[in-house]
Amino acid sequence: MDRIVLAIAGSALLSGCATYGNLDGAYDPEAFGEANRQTYAAMVVNPEPVYTEDAAHSGEKAADAIDRYREDAVKQPERLSTSEVPEGG
Repeated sequence: MDRIVLAIAGSALLSGCATYGNLDGAYDPEAFGEANRQTYAAMVVNPEPVYTEDAAHSGEKAADAIDRYREDAVKQPERLSTSEVPEGG
């Protein structure tokens, strides 16, 4: 008797789970939602980005930083408080 009650209760609980059929069924990818499109857009990198200026890079600065790291003479970053940080935007 307990098995029957457990089976009925399990069936009732599983019937509440949403499922989608095949593409001809209830699932419509065009109506999937704005959240899905925004998440997808955040994951896709712009293949032709446009920047106002060249990216800052220097092989000499990177090599100097590696040497300082190996010699345990790393430059400590400047400490800023929240009242000293310039506003952006």
